[in-house]
Amino acid sequence: MKLPDKSGNLSLPPKAERHKLFGSVSPGPKVKPVEKDAMADLQNTKKNFLFDIDAVGIENVKHPIQIESILEPTKQTTIGTFTFTSSIDKDSKGTNMSRFTEQLHEYYSSHSFTLTIEGLKKFTKDLAIRLKQRDATMEVTFPWFFERKGPSSDLAGLNHADATIKVTYHENDRYDIEVALSGTITTLCPCSKEISEYSAHNQRGIVSMRVKLTDQFDQAKTDWKQALLEAAESNASARIHPVLKRPDEKMVTELAYENPRFVEDIVRLVACDLYELDYVQWFEVKCRNEESIHLHDAIASITYDKAREK
Repeated sequence: MKLPDKSGNLSLPPKAERHKLFGSVSPGPKVKPVEKDAMADLQNTKKNFLFDIDAVGIENVKHPIQIESILEPTKQTTIGTFTFTSSIDKDSKGTNMSRFTEQLHEYYSSHSFTLTIEGLKKFTKDLAIRLKQRDATMEVTFPWFFERKGPSSDLAGLNHADATIKVTYHENDRYDIEVALSGTITTLCPCSKEISEYSAHNQRGIVSMRVKLTDQFDQAKTDWKQALLEAAESNASARIHPVLKRPDEKMVTELAYENPRFVEDIVRLVACDLYELDYVQWFEVKCRNEESIHLHDAIASITYDKAREK
């Protein structure tokens, strides 16, 4: 590099020379094919590769999506984090990874990729056909925003919960559909309330629910996001609010005091609500309290399968 001139400005070498300075070299001789049809396709090699593979694909794929909600805002654009997989038999070496993102972009371009159960069922079936496999799975997690008003002031703000949809297509038009939601609540400690002369400690709780939907689930009639959120919030000591004026805060703290809950109480009460939903076949509910007077968290969970009753 040259020394600065009298004006104090550097006289830089051309960009190509700068690249050479930092290790770039000229391209070497190229003898392999450049046309796709002439290139080796190792992934499509057929041989005995010893084991079937349950799932192979890609994950942590971020992409804009559109979702619909019964709560305001009823239409919203957010970011989905996708996982795409399929199984492969032991006579196949691998899968074609580019086909997953290729189909995602095609659907986004032609459908704006609004997440509906029926739309994702078609997506996974088309994906299995594209991959030439008997099954395909798509799982997407996204932040879902919903309006929440203060109980006294009626002032609104947006809360959010993490939502997930997982759809698996099996040959002969069979599907497994799971949805999940992780929402935040307030819990007040029953033990603290019982033993103290006054006051009681409370904390923020995270309720995570995963459910398997029956074939009869109708998204046109039910917003599963709102149903799961209500199962969590209606059984809490109090709901979380983005905007609270003093009259709101008084109502929320008094409500929490009137409805003390252990994590054990939360998962049992939420389980009751999920059990009563006729379109839920199987569910798992977990609660984790971020304790305000301990360094540890408190946890509890329940898994229940309605099929075992038959």
